[in-house]
Amino acid sequence: MIPEELSTNQPQIPARAARAVRSYPAAQGTGSLLSRLASRFPGRLTGAPLSIRSKILVSFIIIILLMVLVNTVLLVRVWQYTHQYDRIITNIITANNINGYIKPAIDTEMWNIVAGKTTFEEGSQYQIIDEVNHRVGEMIANSDSDKARIKLEVILRTMDTLTHYVDMMGTQIAQGSTVAENENVLENVRGVSDVVEESVQEYMLFEVNRAEQNYNQTQQRFIQWALVFLVLTLCVTVFSFVAAWLISRNIYAPIKKLHDVTTTIAQNDLQVLMAGDNADEITELGMSFNIMIGRIRELLDAKVKEQENLKKSELRALQAQINPHFLYNTLDTIIWMAEARKTEEVVEIVGALSSFFRISLSKGEDWIPLRDEIQHVQSYLIIQKMRYRDILDYSIEVDPGILDCTVLKLMLQPLVENALYHGIKNRRAGGRIVVRGRRLDGDQIRLEVADDGAGFTSYKLTRVLEEIEGDGETDGQRESGFGLGNVNRRVKLYYGRQYGVSIDSEYGVGTRAAILIPARTAAAENN
Repeated sequence: MIPEELSTNQPQIPARAARAVRSYPAAQGTGSLLSRLASRFPGRLTGAPLSIRSKILVSFIIIILLMVLVNTVLLVRVWQYTHQYDRIITNIITANNINGYIKPAIDTEMWNIVAGKTTFEEGSQYQIIDEVNHRVGEMIANSDSDKARIKLEVILRTMDTLTHYVDMMGTQIAQGSTVAENENVLENVRGVSDVVEESVQEYMLFEVNRAEQNYNQTQQRFIQWALVFLVLTLCVTVFSFVAAWLISRNIYAPIKKLHDVTTTIAQNDLQVLMAGDNADEITELGMSFNIMIGRIRELLDAKVKEQENLKKSELRALQAQINPHFLYNTLDTIIWMAEARKTEEVVEIVGALSSFFRISLSKGEDWIPLRDEIQHVQSYLIIQKMRYRDILDYSIEVDPGILDCTVLKLMLQPLVENALYHGIKNRRAGGRIVVRGRRLDGDQIRLEVADDGAGFTSYKLTRVLEEIEGDGETDGQRESGFGLGNVNRRVKLYYGRQYGVSIDSEYGVGTRAAILIPARTAAAENN
């Protein structure tokens, strides 16, 4: 049965156990800096009513999130700078293509028209202008700088001026203008194409400078982000170490307590108990350990009580054997026989008395051969036969095959004594006591003491049975001396609860008391 104070989640710790628990603060007090850290943010983690598995998972999740956040921010910034740089380079390449294309193409095409090599309608001047306008429009859409877009819009307006002079050239030709008039317009076209080319070159120079500035800014920002990344990585590393230290401390400290408690228990002190403030697995283990200690204490207390009862039973049995009245009556019988010069009877009863006490002592041994136990009973019956020769008769019928079995000493004599004093002596005509022993199936031995004396009334039989099944209190002892109950308790303590004494009696017919024990040899007892 679990003690009530141990069946709760927070056991009541005795004063001695409390002192023992307070003697283990070393594992909790090391590392002042880490302890201060543990008392703040990590303390929320360590002090939280979480299991060790949950704390480890939370710590890993925090570390992983921090690492993912740092790397994500860094990758986004790298992608932004790379994309911006690519757009600048793309616009520079496009502008460079326009710069080497617009002036030669439009000037040559318009000269061929003026020279009559091709007609105005068959010329590709408008395709050239549309292509350039389209590329400039793409650069405006691709640019992220307002100044760059302004410069590109200037190019587009210059291209509009160029388109105007081309249209003028077409109108004059359609109206039959002279070559000189057409050459004047051609000079205007060449002048505007020069302006377009200069505007494109100016834009290219602007973008090159901007690319250089962006490159320098990117380098500075990369250095800043590298420093931030290093700081965050250092923070994550410190957090990892602190979390690992706190978690290991949460594991180590309870295990150290458990080790100290087990060491104290190994020194035969079962009063210490584990104390835990958290709700982790080791705390639950400590509570289970406390319950186990409580059960061990109960078992040890029960065992000590059993041993004490056993010693008391053995002492009572021994005292019963050396009952002064029994000894005085036997010595009186010897004196009477000596005075009557019955030498042979004196020799016989003295020999029986000597054998009786020799086997009772048995050099302090608890186990003796069944042969000696039977001899002990026979010595007792020889002595009592001398005293009650007119009313007592007896016989011993034991299977020779079980005489070498080892049995608990002083089991049979109390049964024989009860048969004599509560059976035979209460019958005027006397009676007969029969001691039997035989092996049963399953390697068990049944020892039986039967008499044809007065027998027990129902009331007395009930009291005797209560003594047999009781815990050795005095009521049963008053009924039958130190007899059946004492033997029954000793048999159960030594052999087990399944063995013991049984009794069957009928008033006016007789009583039959039996002992059931296992058949064991001396070799088996030693093992």
